[in-house]
Amino acid sequence: MKAKQADLRRKLREELEEEDTAQQGGEESRLAELQNTPAWRAAMIKDCNIDKESINDFINQKKEMFLLEYSLAVKRGEIEQLEKVAAAEERKLTHAEQFLEDDAIIFDQFLKENDKNSVEAIKVAELETKVKMEKMSEIKRITTRMVTIKSDISKFEDIMKEFKMHKEFLFKLSPLEWQEAHRAKAKTLKLKSATRSATKSATKDKPKEKDKDERATPKRRTTTDSKESFAGRELPPIRDARTPSRQSTGRSDKLNHVAELKTDSSEYEEDPELYFRDPRQLLELLTELEEQNLSLIQNSRETEDAQEEFRQVMDYNRKKMEVETNQLTQQIDIMTHTIHRERERAAELELRARLFNFGKYKSDDKEGMFDSLGAKVEEVYRVCVGDSEANLSTLQMLKAIESRLDELLENVEIVPKERLVLAERAKEKERRFRLRDEKMHQDKQHQEERLKRALKRAQADVKKTTGKKLMARSQRPARKLKTSQVYDISDKEKEEQLYFFT
Repeated sequence: MKAKQADLRRKLREELEEEDTAQQGGEESRLAELQNTPAWRAAMIKDCNIDKESINDFINQKKEMFLLEYSLAVKRGEIEQLEKVAAAEERKLTHAEQFLEDDAIIFDQFLKENDKNSVEAIKVAELETKVKMEKMSEIKRITTRMVTIKSDISKFEDIMKEFKMHKEFLFKLSPLEWQEAHRAKAKTLKLKSATRSATKSATKDKPKEKDKDERATPKRRTTTDSKESFAGRELPPIRDARTPSRQSTGRSDKLNHVAELKTDSSEYEEDPELYFRDPRQLLELLTELEEQNLSLIQNSRETEDAQEEFRQVMDYNRKKMEVETNQLTQQIDIMTHTIHRERERAAELELRARLFNFGKYKSDDKEGMFDSLGAKVEEVYRVCVGDSEANLSTLQMLKAIESRLDELLENVEIVPKERLVLAERAKEKERRFRLRDEKMHQDKQHQEERLKRALKRAQADVKKTTGKKLMARSQRPARKLKTSQVYDISDKEKEEQLYFFT
């Protein structure tokens, strides 16, 4: 189709060019005929205004005419060159069209071949896919078969393990003499099987060497024949069907080896021997073992119970010891605290006594007392008010402490009663705990003193009394005074002193 369209276009261009050239030639011939006719010249002369002109004007006109004719000649030359260029371009276009037509034909052929190849490739691909699907189905079938075979193998292995376990169990139940005899017999069978396998391997190596010699002899014969004559050259002898190949020999060797192993194992385990001929023997032995196991289990339970009781006793004793140690440590702490508190109280009382006896002491002692009082007041000021940046005197610090106490008392009046009651209860609870701890500590001390006395009495030498024992006088019962309130008051005073002066 493209070639036909190109032919039609070329024909139309040629016709148009011929018409243009014919029209141009007719016009030029007409102009030449008109210029040669006298009528045209007369008309041109009539039209022109014939005036008298000077030589310079005539020369100028001739120059202009010459220039016009020159320009016309130049333009005609350019037109001819352009026409040549156009003709060359047209030739190139025709050649290009021919090339395009040839390329189109070649491309059509290529497309046809490509279509054929694609069709063939599709057919081949379909065949390959069919073959592939068949192979895949075969592979799946084989894999399923392999899975089933593996499952069967695993089942048989489990069964074999169970049988081996039962065999070992029965072998262990049998007496030691029979076990040793059976082991010796098994060793002899193993040695016999090893000797048989060695002899068979040696007999198999001999035919292999013979086959190698037979293969080497025809090669030598062929070399001698080739040296005798070129025309009478013979091919090497065809391998006899009876002589097996290397692969077949290798496979047969493997199969024979497996068969030998099977035969050896079958010979070794062809008739497995058992000590127990009658199942009643085994049942009796099992009942005996069960009774032994039950007795051992009972003994182990008894030992476990005893161990558990011993463990409980140990835990109880350990906890008891821990509680006692904690109590003792608490009592020691309470005693040390009370001793420290009593020492401080004694120092304060001593200081107050010195203040009462102020005139009896010297100036140096007075200054030391004043310094200690100032330090104590400063400590109370720091606890109640806080650190002071300015250097205050003891009187100023006491005034600040009094003002702080007034503020606290006012705040106490503002605080709700419920909160005060809770605080008092907490304080009372702490006091009771402290008293209970002190009492426990005192009781512990008394008990320790009693124990020490008892130990001393036990360790002391026995005094043999001579004569009649002296009778002790009967003492009057001691009167018990109700001093709980007094103790409470003294405890409160102690707490206040500790709170305000420590």
